[in-house]
Amino acid sequence: MSRIEQLASQQGAKGQQLNIDLAEDLVASHDLAGIQEIVAGLTAKQKIANDCIKVLYEVGARQPELIADNVQVFLNGLTSKNNRLVWGSMTALAEIVNLRTAEIFAQVDLITAVLETGSVIAIDNAVTVLAELCAANSDDAVKLWPILLTHLTTCRSKEVPQHAERTLPAVTPANQPEFVATLQQRWSELTAAQQKRVRKMLNAL
Repeated sequence: MSRIEQLASQQGAKGQQLNIDLAEDLVASHDLAGIQEIVAGLTAKQKIANDCIKVLYEVGARQPELIADNVQVFLNGLTSKNNRLVWGSMTALAEIVNLRTAEIFAQVDLITAVLETGSVIAIDNAVTVLAELCAANSDDAVKLWPILLTHLTTCRSKEVPQHAERTLPAVTPANQPEFVATLQQRWSELTAAQQKRVRKMLNAL
């Protein structure tokens, strides 16, 4: 049975468990050929493509090295008309950003475009990608840190705690005061539970 045939949609299964199982098997067997078969499935009909991107970012969550060479495939996915591929590709990029920093930064305008217009999950992972790029290269941070700070200033209040946590890799002794000040500006908008989450994060800095 091919790897494509093992996808949930091809097995007539509901939910994602079969796709997760497939990702775990690909990792355990270090099946590079199987992973590339799944990568090729991204151009197939939508049900298959949706399953394939799920498998790939689940592989990335477990062993990012196995999908890192497909960085350009994921970058291309950010412009797909299929929203599932957009946020799935951004999720995959968040898993491999530390392995392919230069290639991802070279197309950082794609990341920032998704940050401004993408779906909730796409935006979540775009914050992670930008923060990790900042952390990896201080020169890149000069351009990207203001973007992250502006996002924290303007994002929905319910997103502030999670996005602040995702921004943490980019926080340095030099920029920490403005990071804290931005969160203080949003403080009154947060619920008690959200404030508790932010306070815990700030105390850990």
